[in-house]
Amino acid sequence: MTSNKILVIDDTTVVRVKVREMLPPGNFQVLEAKDGLEGLNLIRQEKLSLIMLDFLLPKKTGWEVFQEIQANSDLRKIPLVIMSGRKEEVTEKISEPFEYFEFLGKPFDQKQLIGAIKSAMTKAKQPRPEPAQVAVAATSNGVAPISNGFVASSNGNGTHAVVSTESGASAAEIQALNEKIAKMQAEIDALKKQLSQVVTFIKQKVK
Repeated sequence: MTSNKILVIDDTTVVRVKVREMLPPGNFQVLEAKDGLEGLNLIRQEKLSLIMLDFLLPKKTGWEVFQEIQANSDLRKIPLVIMSGRKEEVTEKISEPFEYFEFLGKPFDQKQLIGAIKSAMTKAKQPRPEPAQVAVAATSNGVAPISNGFVASSNGNGTHAVVSTESGASAAEIQALNEKIAKMQAEIDALKKQLSQVVTFIKQKVK
């Protein structure tokens, strides 16, 4: 009987088949997903022993899937191998050293695959802090970026981005939050510009 389920999330059939063929026969049941959305659904439905996640995926990127895994205390315990043909794609989002998952560069051979799986299983056993609790209050004055995982304020009128460091936010989590806040700031700026244009238009009509 196979008790170990490995999920391979990759949009390339060749990679999924390659992983299946390289694993020792009889020890693993390999599940496959061709995009991030399908992979995330299987992660939630199945009891997995390992996840192999390509970083560039359709529908939901590997980065988005990674963030959802990290946000769930149960899913974060599953050993994870992130795959990519370009390591810099991963390090742009997640800084090294990779403490809680293993990176596997493409292309890879059987020895590299087995080594990455063993390393991922070891790293998954390490104790880690809970995800940071984040509260963001946006006002018309904008959203402040997070620095050092604590409170940042844009000005004295009360815009704050708050991160609790008691739970030990990782650099990757803080970076992800900063990216979200930057996106919110851009949206707020766009809305302010639109509002200004509407007000100007109304004033011209009233004259």
